[in-house]
Amino acid sequence: MIVKTLLSAWVLLVLGISPAVLANPSAALDAPTGAVVLEVKGNIDRQNVESEAHFDFEMLKALPQHGFDTGTPWTSGVSHYSGPLMRDLLGYVGATGSTVKVSALNGYEAEIPVDDFYDHDVILALERNNRPMPIREYGPLWVLYPFDEDDVLLNEKIRFRAVWQVMRIDALE
Repeated sequence: MIVKTLLSAWVLLVLGISPAVLANPSAALDAPTGAVVLEVKGNIDRQNVESEAHFDFEMLKALPQHGFDTGTPWTSGVSHYSGPLMRDLLGYVGATGSTVKVSALNGYEAEIPVDDFYDHDVILALERNNRPMPIREYGPLWVLYPFDEDDVLLNEKIRFRAVWQVMRIDALE
């Protein structure tokens, strides 16, 4: 029993997830200390600003990170992208519903079925080749599919869901 408890605590520590969050997933989020780069609203259980969850870059970096190498229809060559899995981010804020609406700085919006985030390791890319992405290079945040991992992702429908310059995610019903 003690070994199981210690192993569980170690896994949480490695993943960067506080045991208090798992014990009380509706606990309020810490407030961002830097510039807000992402707002998550809608059907969420965890907030830090009124009924929304605001994140600065460091808060997003503190979530478990996932990376992959892929080419995209908008960039040349293959790059390494990293950031939290979209399913982990939505789980962290306690999002419910079957669809999210992702909004970009330029006004572009896309509705994405949450199933995409379980069918594929879609990330909210924070970095390209281990460096933050400036706005002019699709950053600072990019909903990115692992295009090179599955040919089913190489279609127009999925391309429209790969929103760059993300500023807001709305968890819809």
